[in-house]
Amino acid sequence: MSTSAGDRSDSTRGPSVIVNVLRIIRCFTVDEPEQGVTEIAEKVGLHKSSVSRILATLEQEHVVEQDPRTRRFRLGLGLIAVAGPLLAQLDVRQVAVDDLQTLAELTGETSALAVWNGEAAVTVEQVPSRHQIKHTSILGSHYRTALSSTVQVFLSHLEAAEAEQLVSSGTIQLEDGWEVSAYLDRLAEVRERGWAINDRATSEDEVSVSAPVRDHRGQVAAAVLLAAPFYRAGDEQLPVLGQCTKQAADAISRRLGALQEG
Repeated sequence: MSTSAGDRSDSTRGPSVIVNVLRIIRCFTVDEPEQGVTEIAEKVGLHKSSVSRILATLEQEHVVEQDPRTRRFRLGLGLIAVAGPLLAQLDVRQVAVDDLQTLAELTGETSALAVWNGEAAVTVEQVPSRHQIKHTSILGSHYRTALSSTVQVFLSHLEAAEAEQLVSSGTIQLEDGWEVSAYLDRLAEVRERGWAINDRATSEDEVSVSAPVRDHRGQVAAAVLLAAPFYRAGDEQLPVLGQCTKQAADAISRRLGALQEG
């Protein structure tokens, strides 16, 4: 079957148009949410007239929108309609399994995933340590102790007033010897560091670290936990385990569509 010149032209031009559309969409970032036609043209290497035509089509489909005052473009809500079916299918538990397995193999310790139900951290997935002596929990276990590493992660990303209310009301149980104000300071440190430590605070022979998992909205959707006997997680090992846990949480976050920092 012969192919006309027009058909050949369309078949070669089609893919390049799609690529250019994607390149234009990717120009919009968290740091630069608004773009002008000239800026986009320089970034993607297209003539301004070509960029204008593509943006006009994207605007018709609500993928981008234009500020009537500045004439600059930003992403539109039409993208949510496109991504919605995929995002709805991204079950954090299913997405996290491979990275939890990798974390357990890398460290030799038990890795787990917890979600927040509004008043407790709940274990929903787990990969046990390969060692004979290890720390595990029953799936569905609820943790409400303030110094639990997963609880620290979840509370550190709530509004301070909400975290304080949960602790002050007793919903989250603050360990003896701690003042609420000191605990809130600890949560600020967790948020800044990017992972939480529970160094035998809730169990005399267990150490754990946890890091937040974020979804496509940037919200904390879960926490990755790594649990080990205290003698395998001393002062020298803890920072390493914490960074490994954070890297696993960040990898899961990327799978969920979270934007990369930096």
